[in-house]
Amino acid sequence: MMRLRALAELVRAPAALSVPGDVVAGAAATGVLDRRTGGLAGASVCLYWAGMAANDWADRELDAVERPERPIPSGRVPAPVALGVAAGLTAAGLAISGAVGGRRALAVASPLAAAVWAYDLWAKNTVAGPLAMAACRALDVLHGASTGRLVRAVPAALAVGAHTYTVTALSRGEVSGTQPRVAAATLATTVAVAAAVARPDAAAPAGAATSVARLLTVDYARRYGQAQAGVLGDPAPPRVRAVVGAGITALPALQGALIARTGAIRAGLAVAAAAPLGRALARWISPT
Repeated sequence: MMRLRALAELVRAPAALSVPGDVVAGAAATGVLDRRTGGLAGASVCLYWAGMAANDWADRELDAVERPERPIPSGRVPAPVALGVAAGLTAAGLAISGAVGGRRALAVASPLAAAVWAYDLWAKNTVAGPLAMAACRALDVLHGASTGRLVRAVPAALAVGAHTYTVTALSRGEVSGTQPRVAAATLATTVAVAAAVARPDAAAPAGAATSVARLLTVDYARRYGQAQAGVLGDPAPPRVRAVVGAGITALPALQGALIARTGAIRAGLAVAAAAPLGRALARWISPT
């Protein structure tokens, strides 16, 4: 019988802690942070886990050579089961989204699900890979905003999308290493994202909201930026895997800053609290 740990590894369970923050950031940006937000976050987690399972199913032959310890090549999760998990989680995510947010939420969740599968089955190994993954996370932010005015969540979606682009671009060097110029470009992007998020939100009350947002932004930039700086001098695979993990576990701090700057300070701090929890769980199951 398959062990629960094998399935948790298949879907990169700890990495899903970064998903609800997308939805909350979108909802906060549009002023629709309410009881529906939790349901939409649950739907997004299902779609994220589906993407992880589909990723490993699509890469099963390559992983047999490069990462034989993963659930499918190691024999702990049969390939048909992994595909079934991916399909089942996709259906669950879409069903939950529609039930909670109605047609407007489903109108965003459907292209989000399509983008996830397109990335896994086609775009991942092309030059469009990082952009496709960035689109997935940007759509996830808009999923949270789907019951309000989507346009108001576009800046938050772009910030999360830009961050995701950097992580995905770096992740391509997890097996063979990356190039210093890639690390330099992603570091510059991280600095630009942090600078944009640290600016006060003109539509939100100043004072505490701005201060909390800036503190969280600094924490995000410090953790992820330091890891990227390390790759400049050592672009070997172990260092690259470490910086990718840092990018994943630092995302909640960025999301928390985006949320706090709208005035939803408690929600922002709650989302940011997922960062240390994610780092702790990453020691048990790799998020990459």
